Amino acid sequence: MRLPAVLVAAATVFGAIAAGPAGATQSTVDALAGTTHFHGIAAVRDDPSAFYLATHHGLWRAGTDGRAELLSERRDDFMGFTPHPTDSSILFASGHPAGGGNLGVIVSTDRGRTWRRLSGGVRGPVDFHQMDVSKADPTVMYGVHGGLQRSGDGGRSWSVTGSPPQGLIAIAASARDADTLYAATQGGLLRSGDGGRSWGRAHPSPNPASVVHVAADGRVYAFLLGTGLVRAADAPGALSWQVVSGGFDGYLMHLAVAAGGRRLFAVAMDPRTRRQSVTVSVDGGASWGKAGGRR
Repeated sequence: MRLPAVLVAAATVFGAIAAGPAGATQSTVDALAGTTHFHGIAAVRDDPSAFYLATHHGLWRAGTDGRAELLSERRDDFMGFTPHPTDSSILFASGHPAGGGNLGVIVSTDRGRTWRRLSGGVRGPVDFHQMDVSKADPTVMYGVHGGLQRSGDGGRSWSVTGSPPQGLIAIAASARDADTLYAATQGGLLRSGDGGRSWGRAHPSPNPASVVHVAADGRVYAFLLGTGLVRAADAPGALSWQVVSGGFDGYLMHLAVAAGGRRLFAVAMDPRTRRQSVTVSVDGGASWGKAGGRR
């Protein structure tokens, strides 16, 4: 079983949406899904009904009512995106400027409205498609560009610590240990306990994992084809997984868990139409409904 759409969806959608949501600063999640591509999602820490959408045309803030507002002054392509785990005003991103090239690692200290370059990364400026900040130690960050890169000073300087696993789709840093990483790959869900120098299997299924996310409470979430959304408490040794929900028509591409673990936001992909949507759960992931729709 393979997951080709996750790897080719960006190129497929970009060709159809080159114009983007030109000039619009107010929209809906459903309208954005037809005019841009969603590269990441994150919960807004101080508003349980709100979430960030990192897109091909800037950073948007949206709500469960389906309404969306453009936050970023520039419509850069936010390929990698992650919030600071304890300071709600700080956001990190990477990707491409609207005019082309690579952004390096950029930071916002005003909740996404203005951005500045924090670092170029190793052999940069980098374009991190996968990046995360450690919830165990927020000075530790990881990103993937020309190898697995790590920062120990909040993103100011970087070093290459290892190679990402083959078929990498997403990474997530542990909330228990700054040296522990999870990787969603075409060959399943993997884990490293040494900062990405070596990898072993975190879940027994060899099926593709399209999502991995570590919540603030330490629980690890992953989406596995053929299984659905699974969850386990992050701990040393073998993890005890439970299926949170299955029966999705497509698969999840990005996931965010709000404080308390009851409200979840996810970017889903319909493999038949290659169209994205945002789906929301208010019961810990057991049931889901489209943002802006009835749940």
